[in-house]
Amino acid sequence: MNRVPDILLEWYQQQARTLPWRETKDPYAIWISEIILQQTRVNQGLDYYRRFMEAFPTVQELAAAPVEAVLKQWQGLGYYSRARNLHQAAQQVVSLYGGVLPGSSEELLKLKGVGPYTAAAVASIAFSERVVTVDGNVNRFISRLFSMAEDPLSARGRQEIVTLASAMAGQFSPGLFNQALMEFGALQCIPHPDCEICPLKNYCEAFRLDLVSELPVRKKKMKVRDRYFYYAVVRFQDQYWLRQRGAGDIWQGLYEFPLLETGSEIADFSELASALETLFSSRGSISLSSCSEVYVHVLTHQKIHAVFCVIQTSETPQFIDNNATPYSFSEISELPVSRLTDRYLHSGWINP
Repeated sequence: MNRVPDILLEWYQQQARTLPWRETKDPYAIWISEIILQQTRVNQGLDYYRRFMEAFPTVQELAAAPVEAVLKQWQGLGYYSRARNLHQAAQQVVSLYGGVLPGSSEELLKLKGVGPYTAAAVASIAFSERVVTVDGNVNRFISRLFSMAEDPLSARGRQEIVTLASAMAGQFSPGLFNQALMEFGALQCIPHPDCEICPLKNYCEAFRLDLVSELPVRKKKMKVRDRYFYYAVVRFQDQYWLRQRGAGDIWQGLYEFPLLETGSEIADFSELASALETLFSSRGSISLSSCSEVYVHVLTHQKIHAVFCVIQTSETPQFIDNNATPYSFSEISELPVSRLTDRYLHSGWINP
């Protein structure tokens, strides 16, 4: 195994992708890239990173921005708590650290939304702290290389991964070695790899034991929950009513049409019309005009079945929760919304 780090770094120097956050030592830029790339593929995150850095080129500008502006830049990436935490963390950096990101993983962990992986990545790449980064790609690579019997997501498994990766890192540049680890897992040691072209196949225990497809050990998958959303799309005098989602559920802080959530699908039109009336405090002047197709939106452990229902009204609508506000179509385009709502807005079902 003593040859593995040298081979790994040689591979990285030849195969590493050219990415903007690899061309800087700016801890802010590296931090932004790491947060964006959580739960996001590089190809998808690249354009978001560029736009985000253009909108908020410094931590001071990010901290001073309204959270709605941050969420709007994040729109489509999903896992919006990342954006809210990033915004709060930027405010922490400004208020507690004078606008300069702290240079150790221990201090970085004090920032909102920064976990062990992100702290280690920023500290090692930007500040050369000798600490290993462990993400899903590293888990897969190390599990196979050493034929680990532990689930890398368990407490014992995480510690074993850190111990093995740290031993491999030796005296190599921490930032360079960590990026090589992650890149190898992202490009070569993928879920279904071509092991015959792998430069480390002669050192890989999983390859030797024919266990590559079995590793890493996987915990049981969480059951996916089905949810049924019926949105009330109300237009009156060229305005539409939207509300901002509260805490405690998906899409916190994003805007959407008033929502009726049910425990199961409502297929009958008249039954749906009656159900939607419960959203309004005044029922006499509303009627269900039409319904969109069913939009299926899959989240990590949830599957959303959404229908957008066009409501006709002869007067200003009044909603039970009093949380809906009128916006023009152009104003809606400036609001942060979920990808689901954005799909509907661009579908042609409603007209400006």
